[in-house]
Amino acid sequence: MSTKVDVFSDRHIGPNEKEIREMLSTLGFSSLEDLSKNIVPSSIRLKKPLNLPEAMTEYEALNELRAIASQNKVFRSYIGMGYNDCITPSVIQRNVMENPGWYTQYTPYQAEIAQGRLEALLNFQTMIMDLTKMEIANSSMLDEATAAAEAMSMCFNLSDGHNKKFFISQDCHPQTIEVVKVRAHALGLECLVGDYTKLSENVFGALLQYPASDGGVYDYGHFIKNLHEKKGLAIVAADLLSLALLRPPGEFGADVVVGNSQRFGVPLGYGGPHAAFFATREKFKRNMPGRLVGVSVDSQGKPALRLALQTREQHIRRAKATSNICTAQVLLGVMASMYAVYHGPEGIKKIASNVHYLTKILAEALREAGFEIQHKSFFDTLRVGLKNSTQLQEIWDRSQTEKINFRTLDEKTLGISLDETTSVDDIQDILKVFAGPHAVSLNFENNEKIIPTHLQRDSSYFTHSVFNIYHSETEMLRYMTKLQSRDLSLAVSMIPLGSCTMKLNATTEMVPVTWPEFGKIHPFVPLEQAEGYRILIEKLESWLSEITGFASTSLQPNAGSQGEYSGLLVIKKYLESKSEGHRKICLIPNSAHGTNPASAVMAGLEVIGVETEPNGNVSMTDLRAKAELHKDKLAALMITYPSTHGVFEETITEICEIIHKNGGQVYLDGANMNAQVGLCRPGDFGADVCHLNLHKTFCIPHGGGGPGMGPIGVAEHLVSFLPNHPVVSMGKPSTNSMGPVSAAPWGSPSILPISYLYILMMGEIGLKKATEVAILNANYIAKRLDKYYPVLFKGREGFVAHECIIDLRTLKVSASIEVDDVAKRLMDYGYHAPTVSWPVPGTMMVEPTESESKKEIDRFCDAMISIRKEVSEIESGKADKTINVLKGAPHTAQVIASDQWDRPYGRNQAAFPAAWTKDFKFWPAVSRIDNPYGDRNLFCACPPMSSY
Repeated sequence: MSTKVDVFSDRHIGPNEKEIREMLSTLGFSSLEDLSKNIVPSSIRLKKPLNLPEAMTEYEALNELRAIASQNKVFRSYIGMGYNDCITPSVIQRNVMENPGWYTQYTPYQAEIAQGRLEALLNFQTMIMDLTKMEIANSSMLDEATAAAEAMSMCFNLSDGHNKKFFISQDCHPQTIEVVKVRAHALGLECLVGDYTKLSENVFGALLQYPASDGGVYDYGHFIKNLHEKKGLAIVAADLLSLALLRPPGEFGADVVVGNSQRFGVPLGYGGPHAAFFATREKFKRNMPGRLVGVSVDSQGKPALRLALQTREQHIRRAKATSNICTAQVLLGVMASMYAVYHGPEGIKKIASNVHYLTKILAEALREAGFEIQHKSFFDTLRVGLKNSTQLQEIWDRSQTEKINFRTLDEKTLGISLDETTSVDDIQDILKVFAGPHAVSLNFENNEKIIPTHLQRDSSYFTHSVFNIYHSETEMLRYMTKLQSRDLSLAVSMIPLGSCTMKLNATTEMVPVTWPEFGKIHPFVPLEQAEGYRILIEKLESWLSEITGFASTSLQPNAGSQGEYSGLLVIKKYLESKSEGHRKICLIPNSAHGTNPASAVMAGLEVIGVETEPNGNVSMTDLRAKAELHKDKLAALMITYPSTHGVFEETITEICEIIHKNGGQVYLDGANMNAQVGLCRPGDFGADVCHLNLHKTFCIPHGGGGPGMGPIGVAEHLVSFLPNHPVVSMGKPSTNSMGPVSAAPWGSPSILPISYLYILMMGEIGLKKATEVAILNANYIAKRLDKYYPVLFKGREGFVAHECIIDLRTLKVSASIEVDDVAKRLMDYGYHAPTVSWPVPGTMMVEPTESESKKEIDRFCDAMISIRKEVSEIESGKADKTINVLKGAPHTAQVIASDQWDRPYGRNQAAFPAAWTKDFKFWPAVSRIDNPYGDRNLFCACPPMSSY
């Protein structure tokens, strides 16, 4: 008998037992087990419980994780390589990073209720444009290495396609070099790695590091000029803080600038998550990957922000996509932008100058102590030459005793990278490690000019007022709170987005993310210093393998798109090992997840679509015919399960058998894993690879559009092909590895404690019940709404999985009401719309998750039913077809309070359409946004304050 009085699953799962019984009764069932038996095909249902630990209480789980975290050793790391310790201002840590009002937001597709984070992202773009002196920047990328890979792809797409050679400077970070090489191989491109001063071949593009990975600051102007003369494009991977002192790449000819904003207030976190950046020239704006925030106007003529050029996104371009990036690193981008706002231009320059000053002092002292400083020009990193390997070992041994990490460059060279946290005392400790008992004095009067005049920055940055007026904590706090108030998050109401699984991100799960034992670990420390991370990662990998039914799991992919890409590269590598590299055909049903075809293209595969039946299922006839037709070249099938149409397809096992029979592998998109955990496992019914969205099923919050994690599970025969890393030994076979797909060995490790705690506190029983309640909630919504908005797809027994698609297309005919009108009207009721017009135009895909109570679900259903009645008034002629409460939505406080009101419906109906809105009202910040105007007049930096 359990003596536990604190059961976490009771708080994670929204409906209580009474509500569960009521919803089951509505559906005609007596138990969750009976319901799931009628929905999940019997052929794939689990025959025994998952082998997972018994659920712990929140108190017990935090204590266990604290014990694990204590096994990480927090040394002072001067390793560099694109990662530097920094100081997160407390006001930003508490009010952004640790604030559910920021970390539980969804991607800003409904821009009218996402104005706060859109403004913060516009600040991020402006920050990047200012520091790099490029003409346009996106709102963040996954990491520096993948941003460089995206830049290479973009440059190739901009070329004539004949020259397939790409140059990478040997001075780039090693993880960047390898990630770019993996991408190049997938696309059939050739990478040349070497000394940039000796490049003689023509290339379509070149990647340079600025400053170099080992600290050297070079003048790339002449090289880039020659590159341009030969029709090549220049990519510069730049250190963001250094650009406060160094001449920006945009001023010496760069076509693309990429990098990492981590040192702008974002913890190291053993490698992530961090917000990378991508900036380019105005003329390349339609080729740029990732998301772009732009300025438009709303229906009242007021400036309003939204995602610009959205038709570039892969879920619309599908097989024609040039990138599969469907997310960003929004929460981390917001933190970095707030860091810039908080410090302003003078503060950032002071930080950069202090880091450079201390590096100069250290360099002089080391020279006096007899060491060679191998670069005359540097910013914050020294390449220190030693006498021999014996001396290196002695220094290394002393450094470990003093709990200090350096970078080993070769057998007699060390690298030292200083950062914002470095003090004079730290400099003295470093000198003791190098010089031993021999005292070396520091020269604080050092005025040596290390950076040549022509490489010093003389242009301004951060001139916009947003970077110059919020420097007191009071003003900063109020600014962040103002922006937060303009964003609807899970702290306000349910976000019922289909395929996005916006569930509870429990506070207990979030607490360890900011523990220094997790946050202050450099990704390339010796493995014995990250023992706590090793324990956490190995346990989490084993649990995820058990949950999915696979032999092994890799946590390296740091987004769902990266998981898809990685899974396909594992398959390709496996086929190549069997001398079947000619297999390039990837079958993708039209019901598959939207990123799938884009990922297949990025992996160098040829996409062939498979038809779906009217009921939404894969056409077995078309699948069988195409698999047999292409059996000699078939590489893989990509399939989403349950399907994107929200249904458990009965034929999934047969689908896998058809692909295997014809020589291919099955990649299963695990975006809908929230309908499977504890009930069935992809590895059991035939899939070879499956990616998981930890930011969906396993409770990592969406963060306004990132961070995310997209690990992959693989069958036994694919284990040796999983990602490895050029810097850190990951403890897996690497002979056949596909190579790295992320800059850090384990992607974004600092957010893994969230999923770890979720599984630990739920246990097998809790996880299974969560899945059953997710299915119950979705079917309850489908039942309540079906007579108002027909449910488009249902399974054989007339039920859906964990989400349902409701059909609004008839409203356009009967009342001239578009699905977007309903989405905007929902804002007046205090709700974010479900997924709009995807996967079927004119529909909404609704996913309530298990975390929402019956009360909240009923409230959402009541809102949808009320809106249907408002549509009925249009249909009957009671309300005007062109000027009505839906077309006028959303209604802002400014519109409602206006002295003029010439609309044919009342203010009360517009602003307070339901009783609960009178108790608590979330006001949209702007009225309906004019998207075409914003794209015609593209403006993607902070506008002058007068425009507000």
